[in-house]
Amino acid sequence: MLMVLDYAGVSLFAATGALAASRKQLDLIGFLFFAAVTGLGGGTVRDIVLGRVPVFWVIDPTYILICVATGVVVYLTADRIEWRYQLLIWLDAVGLSAYSVLGAAKGLAATGSPTIAIVTGALTAAFGGILRDLLANEPSVLLRPEIYITAALSGAAGFTAAHALGMPLYASSVLGAGIAFALRGGALHYGWILPRYRPRPGRPPEEAIRGKKKRRGR
Repeated sequence: MLMVLDYAGVSLFAATGALAASRKQLDLIGFLFFAAVTGLGGGTVRDIVLGRVPVFWVIDPTYILICVATGVVVYLTADRIEWRYQLLIWLDAVGLSAYSVLGAAKGLAATGSPTIAIVTGALTAAFGGILRDLLANEPSVLLRPEIYITAALSGAAGFTAAHALGMPLYASSVLGAGIAFALRGGALHYGWILPRYRPRPGRPPEEAIRGKKKRRGR
């Protein structure tokens, strides 16, 4: 189950990177670069944080081949897809769901800590998309109003909690991925957002000065 999620997550995130390259009208090398950075970025940061070196794609080059194959397929077919941006964000949602579980599982296996598992799950799920948007000069997923990181954290937490309760691996994986996808999908379809920070209006300068003078007079 974890291997399936791993390969699926890499492929889906690689596809979103290649689709971002198509929006920028890059050449084939640009497609492959975006696919590799997006597909492998989150897992690479996770492995470095956990001290697992060489990182996963050095140990198993299959991941690189998956990114290359995905980039080539998108390069050959992207011009036939009129709704590329919608496809990109929904593939990203599926990849985020898979990687939130996979990252949590690897963090839990490496440290045994539920807290670290949730952090590595969110990091694995989100970092590839952050790199993709940064390279493509698109608004970062971190700065968009709809739920994103929360979905990754919730999926990782759901998997970790189910695992702690003794649920089978496939069941806890499906539960965690389902939670993440439900939240991210709801955010995309219904516009779900968390309450935003609303600062109170500051006092006019002259009122603040009068307040200081009154306190001194006392």
